[in-house]
Amino acid sequence: MSLDTWLLFTSATFFVILIPGPLSLLMVANTLNYGLVRSAPAFLGGVSASLLLLSLSATGLAAFITASEQLFTTLKIGGALYLIYLGYRSWKEPTGDAQLKASQNARFGTLFWRAFTLAASNPKDILFFLAFLPQFINPEALLMPQLLVMIATWAVADLLCKLFYGGFAKLAAPALTAAHRRRAFNRVTAAIFVGAGTFAALSR
Repeated sequence: MSLDTWLLFTSATFFVILIPGPLSLLMVANTLNYGLVRSAPAFLGGVSASLLLLSLSATGLAAFITASEQLFTTLKIGGALYLIYLGYRSWKEPTGDAQLKASQNARFGTLFWRAFTLAASNPKDILFFLAFLPQFINPEALLMPQLLVMIATWAVADLLCKLFYGGFAKLAAPALTAAHRRRAFNRVTAAIFVGAGTFAALSR
């Protein structure tokens, strides 16, 4: 991969990842509820899922998934239901002293798999990668080195963007210290998750 192509791929990657979505909202909510450091497992979970989908697309396994309408629909409905479940969890998120106790007891596995499942349960991401990657591949050069560079670049960019959202949430945290404000934020977050899940389930 030439330097010009890599710079173009890197710029496009940052642009795509920075577009707000359900996972970005989850990163913000985790940072507000658990703190930036304790939310690290969620950042890693989101990045891991993106790398999994990227690798599936790069190796061609994703073509099988997208070729099966029934499997694709099943994955889509599963992802939509998980978004609605996250909305329920956000609605029930504790505030005040209960929230502080919950943040101290936040487990690595719970935060990691919650983010991983959310990121990996959207089959449309597979379609995106299938359309996105070929734009930057030189068919006359070795394929594997190009894919490895893309995957490594995406991993770093994805982690930096998630940390950006987490840092933004940390700056906003002082304005949400009051229990009623934190509760209002959790309710708005819940509504967005449920709305996104409903839209995903009904979309074609």
